[in-house]
Amino acid sequence: MNEQVTVPAEAGDAWRRVAERVAAQHWPACALYVVATPIGNLGDLGLRAWQALARADVIAAEDTRASRALMDAWGIATPMMAAHRHNEAQAAQTICARLAQGQRVALISDAGAPAVSDPGARIVRAVREAGYLVVPVPGPSAVIAALMGSGVTSDENPAYAFAGFAPPKAAARQRWLRRWCALPAPVLIFESPHRLSAMLADLLEVCGPARKLTVARELTKRFEQIATLSMGETAAWLAADPHHAQGEFVLIVHEAEVAKSEDEEGAASGVQIDVLLNALLENLSVRDAARVAAKITGLPRDRLYNKALELKA
Repeated sequence: MNEQVTVPAEAGDAWRRVAERVAAQHWPACALYVVATPIGNLGDLGLRAWQALARADVIAAEDTRASRALMDAWGIATPMMAAHRHNEAQAAQTICARLAQGQRVALISDAGAPAVSDPGARIVRAVREAGYLVVPVPGPSAVIAALMGSGVTSDENPAYAFAGFAPPKAAARQRWLRRWCALPAPVLIFESPHRLSAMLADLLEVCGPARKLTVARELTKRFEQIATLSMGETAAWLAADPHHAQGEFVLIVHEAEVAKSEDEEGAASGVQIDVLLNALLENLSVRDAARVAAKITGLPRDRLYNKALELKA
C-alpha cells in the first residue's frame, strides 16, 4: 500500500538551516576528501558528503558511469575522473598534481567507503606521503549496517572481524574460512549472488550445522532482508525462495558457542577428546577426523579441527 507523505514547510526550513551550517564549515583546499556514498539508498548521502562532492574541483570515482546517477540525483555537476583498481597508481599521481595546484579532490567508490574492501587505499597513502591533507567523510557502510541489523555484538563485547571477499576457488576458500572462523568473534564476509551457494556449502563444511549465520542481503534497498539461521538450515533457506539468491550479501558467521573449559568439564573430558582425535587421525585426514569428532561429541568442528592440527603436529 502506497502512502502519500506530506512534507511540512518547517522541514524545508530545517533542511536549509542545517545545509547553511554545513556550508559554513571549514573546507580546506589542497585536500583529498574520502567520501562514503550510499550502498543502495539515495537518501543515505549525508549533507557533509553532498557539500564535499559539490565543492570538489574533481571527483575521482571507481566507475564514473555508475556514480553519475548519484551525482545527477543530488544536483552535483562536479567533473569526474576514473580511479579504479587498474589505474590506481596513475590516478594517485594525477590527484597529487591537482592538490599541488590548490584543488580539492573527492574520492568515492561505487558504494560505501573508499579504501575499505574497495579501491582507494593506494591513493590515500600516496596523498599522505606527499604531505597533503586527507579528510574522511564517513557515511553508509554495509559492514556497520549488517552489524546494526543482526545484533551479534554488544556493548559488553563489541568485537568483530571484517574479512571482506573470500578467495574464488573452493580449496583456497575453505582454508581461508578455517582461519577466519576460528576467531573468537563474529566474522563478516562479503559475497556475490553467483557464489553464494558454494560459500554456504563451504561454511557448512568448515563450521558444522549448529553454528549460527546471519545473511544480510540488499541492505538499505527495497527488498532488504536480514535472516539468522543455523548453517544446517542455509541450503533449505536458499532453495525456499529464488529471491534469496539475489542481491549483494554480507554474511556474518557468529562466534562459536564456547564449550565448557577443561577445568569445568574435568581434565578427563579433555583427555577423552584427545584420545578420540588421535584414534581417528590414524586412518583419517585432519578435516575428516574433525568432522567425525564433531558428530560424536557435538563440539564445534572448527575447534576440533584446530585441536586435531595440534595433535597431528
